[in-house]
Amino acid sequence: MKKHLIYLSLVIAIFSACEKEDDPVFDQSPDERLNETLTMYQGELTGAPYGWKAMVFPAGMPNSVFSFYMKFNGSNRVSMFSDFDAESSTTLQESSYRLKALQQPSLLFDTYSYLHVLCDPDAGVNGGAYGKGLYSDFEFALDSISGDTIHLTGRFNKSKAYLVKATQEEAQEYMSLERNREFEHITQFLTYFKRLTVGGTQYELTVNPYAHVIGFTWVDDKGEKQQDVVGFYYTPNGIAFAPAFTDGKNTITGLQDITWDAEGQIMSFTVDDASAMISGFAKPLVVDTAAPKRWWNKGQSMEYWVSTTGFHANGVDDAFNITSLPSYYFLTFWPTYAGTSYDILIFVTVVDNTLVPSYGPAFRAPRFTADGRIIFPYSDDRGTYPPGPAPVHNTRNQLADAAGYYLVQVNQDQYDMVSAKDGKAWITWVR
Repeated sequence: MKKHLIYLSLVIAIFSACEKEDDPVFDQSPDERLNETLTMYQGELTGAPYGWKAMVFPAGMPNSVFSFYMKFNGSNRVSMFSDFDAESSTTLQESSYRLKALQQPSLLFDTYSYLHVLCDPDAGVNGGAYGKGLYSDFEFALDSISGDTIHLTGRFNKSKAYLVKATQEEAQEYMSLERNREFEHITQFLTYFKRLTVGGTQYELTVNPYAHVIGFTWVDDKGEKQQDVVGFYYTPNGIAFAPAFTDGKNTITGLQDITWDAEGQIMSFTVDDASAMISGFAKPLVVDTAAPKRWWNKGQSMEYWVSTTGFHANGVDDAFNITSLPSYYFLTFWPTYAGTSYDILIFVTVVDNTLVPSYGPAFRAPRFTADGRIIFPYSDDRGTYPPGPAPVHNTRNQLADAAGYYLVQVNQDQYDMVSAKDGKAWITWVR
């Protein structure tokens, strides 16, 4: 009997332990806790008296950044400005938002807004990729709150973003509609190469105005080429870099008080209260002497390079109006075309819904110079040119210019080919 009582006591103890393990750790259910968190975030968003400054870093565009101003109300409406372009920076737009539990608390902008512009699949809207836009997000997981900052992560593309409570002065700046967007004139330099001089150092700039990205190239104290890339966003007084650019000697947080002199081709501003400028140059700061051969070899390996609008020249896109040619679709440069010893610049057209390599000039094997240029010796014309062939002839003559071209590798899929004559004509080749 005593032995049975011991066993019974053990069983009771085990069941008692199990019951304790099933006791809830929290006083509330998971749904209750989640709803409480959503209520807390709702109070934070609507309780900021002067709204929020927002920064969005599109996941698919390295270094890219865009800024916003947002004001949330308790009726699930949000008013915002965006620095995407001049119109969105001065036109207050209202749309809707929701806070929802989707595995974790989430902030959803559920009607088209300035945030959606970055995600628009039409590349004509934002300068991004067709079908993807700038790889940004308009639905965000709410990660955490730290002081006056809410940290977010895009639910689809995993873009990083954060909201920072605006001050009364910052809110007034946004509402005053005073904006300095003079930096947009960076695309109006007649020369491809542009340099910024700060603290005795020259930096060559490569600007992507759509993605808000600036590339810096400079020569260090050892005479070696260095490069870095930062994002930029517009402020009421100019642009700011995110993160700040530094080469170990100079640190540049942004450009303020920007002015543009179209006639003199000078962009002036201040950097940390010191005067500075950007001016145009005909030649790169550092010539990539291997780039022409690298570009030509890669064109051979994948058959051809593509350009949609041909040459930009003297400040004009599609300077020779090739897009007006009958049934024109795109332009290609094909090294050693179809196994021949010739390179051909081919105008591709659409015939009966089929892409056809219709006509174009042929060139003998290019010359690669020791100082980093490629020169295209013209041979003859191939195919039947359309009526009014001036766009074809002008493009042929430009490519055959005796000064040749520098090649700038933008990324693994893009090279810009820049006239070595004066830097005022260039063509972008993509694969």
